[in-house]
Amino acid sequence: MTSAEAATYAYPLCPEGFNRQCKLPYGLTVPHIQSAMEDFLDFIRFVDLQLSTRQISPLESMLMPANFSSMVGEFMVSGISSRSPTLTKNRYHNGHPDLIPAGKYPDDAAQHAPEGIEVKASRYLSGWQGHNPENTWLLVFVFQAARPTDDLKGISFVPFGFVKVVGARLKKSDWLFAGRSGASRRTITASVTRSGWEKMESNWIYRDLSLLSTSS
Repeated sequence: MTSAEAATYAYPLCPEGFNRQCKLPYGLTVPHIQSAMEDFLDFIRFVDLQLSTRQISPLESMLMPANFSSMVGEFMVSGISSRSPTLTKNRYHNGHPDLIPAGKYPDDAAQHAPEGIEVKASRYLSGWQGHNPENTWLLVFVFQAARPTDDLKGISFVPFGFVKVVGARLKKSDWLFAGRSGASRRTITASVTRSGWEKMESNWIYRDLSLLSTSS
């Protein structure tokens, strides 16, 4: 794949965009995060290029936005787990948090552990959501990408790009519980408040200023 072909599907990372002074827990390092991000970029470029040879839409143009965001987050969890000797993927189905200290819990599985890192991926610069207000270390990967509805709106294909990565330990008071009415079928969620956002922004891990300037 040429550099021109790669840029068609995903923007490269900015090496100077990483904050080497950020504070990370449980032995996690910036190189661990950077390697996981590079792996995902290689993955999405390869998949989308192969799909294009068969006149099939790019992956991010086929999946529902929430499903694609979930996939990015899961990829980051697996990528960090494979790089870090001190963190591992929580093997409990839907366990919390996503990454837990390696060897701390039986079979590296915990339904709800007090130690570890919750990982999320989002197209949005703020207002990140979880299912419950939590005292947890939260790591968020913000990205840009195409959506299935772009063609209908006349929007040109948007190559995938990591916009920023932020993280911090949040308290329950840093979340706003949304709940739902009795008749609603909406999933119950909690959103990171301004106080939580400020904690995470002050401990930013990666920023692509060129993509930040065009993101909303």
